[in-house]
Parts: sequence; structure tokens; C-alpha cells
Amino acid sequence: MSHPPRRRLGARLLALSTLTVLGLAVPATAALAHVTVGPASITAGTYSVLAFKVPNESATAKTSEVAVTLPSDHPFASVSARQLPGWTATLTRTKLQNPVTDDDNATITEAVTTVTWRADASSRIALGQYVEFDLSVGPVPDVRELSFPAVQTYDDGTVVRWNQPTPASGEEPEHPVPTLAVTPAAASSTAPGSATSSPGTGAAATSSGAASSSSGADTAAAGPTVTVTATPAAAAGDSDGAARTLGVVGIVVGAAGALLAAVALRSRRGGAGS
Repeated sequence: MSHPPRRRLGARLLALSTLTVLGLAVPATAALAHVTVGPASITAGTYSVLAFKVPNESATAKTSEVAVTLPSDHPFASVSARQLPGWTATLTRTKLQNPVTDDDNATITEAVTTVTWRADASSRIALGQYVEFDLSVGPVPDVRELSFPAVQTYDDGTVVRWNQPTPASGEEPEHPVPTLAVTPAAASSTAPGSATSSPGTGAAATSSGAASSSSGADTAAAGPTVTVTATPAAAAGDSDGAARTLGVVGIVVGAAGALLAAVALRSRRGGAGS
């Protein structure tokens, strides 16, 4: 009984393992490219810290500006931005056309509806990098979920709008709107992933001052703003995405090595018995 040469067999297995690695790694990279908001859920009536994770998708340009629209139909009475080195945060307040009453029976006539972060030249987000932008908000309204349309602007003028809701089919759109679930207050003791804090925790400023945002996000009757500034610093690398990809590669390569060893052992035994 003839056996294929070991070199040819090894080459085939190596090619197969390489294709497997590529097939697993590419979807993982694509999944990390969306603008998202965390945690997965927050509890109604609490003060929570929202983390907007913004990766850079362009191979030729850097992200220079990010604008997030906050809900105006269920506004937050308190909004503050964490100071981020190399970025300037602008909070735009809007006079609400229809004042609302929060869970504490307080009437809200104006609220922060847009937060815009602009980067210094040395802090723009490059390919393979991401930055997390934190907001302390509250009280969280008692609704099913909250959506935060975002606008990502690149330094070559390209604008990407993350504002597409997920359809009834469940198929993810090209630019999904960042969305998180709201857990009812009565179920807060068993709600996983809920992040709460007292008003202003982890934030550098509250909304006051005067100016209007030029982010391109839709607001009505723009009002006072507050600006948060910090010294320049380099953007963080996408270390978690790289770690996941390397982990997948390590598993596949290890499996391919074990398969090569088994085939080689079997070939030697077959040669000895022929």
C-alpha cells in the first residue's frame, strides 16, 4: 500500500490550517469594528457609567471626532463626561419641546442631548486602535432599552453614522445603532452586567456654559454647553481584539501540529509493516 510523501502531506495540512486560521480570524476582526455601548444592561432609576467603544475602520484615515445623541424622549437629568487625555468633550443642552417628568416626579425642561468628543492631532484613533468614551448619566429612565445614535468623523472628511436599528429578522445592519437594555428596578438584585454610581462618579464636568455642537447629530434648539479638555496622549491599542485573534490562531496551529504528528507516526508504522 502506497503512502503520500510526508512533505506533500505536511504542505496540505499546513495550507488547511492556514485557511482555517483566516476563516476564524477575519470574522472576529469584523465584529470588533462596530461602535458599541456598555455595559450590556443598566438598572432603571440608578446612575450609571456608559462606555462608548469606538474603533477605527479606515486604513487611510484616523478618527478625529465622535458625537453621540442621547435620548430626548426619555432624557437624563444628569450627564457628565469623563476627562480623556487628548480629547475635548462638548455637552450640548437642548430645551425640550415637551417637558417630561422623571421617576422622582421632577419636571425636566432641558437636558443634554448631544455629547461630542474632538481629538488633538496626536490623539486621533488610527487603524487597529480604539478609544472608550465614558459618560456618567442618571437617573436611568424606566424603559425597555435605550439607543444612542453616533456619528464618527475621520480626518479625511469621511462621516459614518451608526444609526441603523436591528430589523425584526434579527440580521445585523451595516451600521447598527449602539443600544443597551434597561433592567426594571425591582429586578436589579439579579441583573447581570449592571453598572451604577452616584451622580457624577468618574466624570470631570457637569453641563453648563454656552455654545452649540457642530457634530452633525440632530438636535433642536441648541442651548448651553460645557467643554471638558485634557492634555494630548496617544490612543489605546486594540489589545483585546488582538488577544482574541492570537488565541484562536494558537488553538488552530496547536491542533494542526498534533494532526501532523499523528499522521507521521501512522506513516512510520505503515512503512514498517509493508
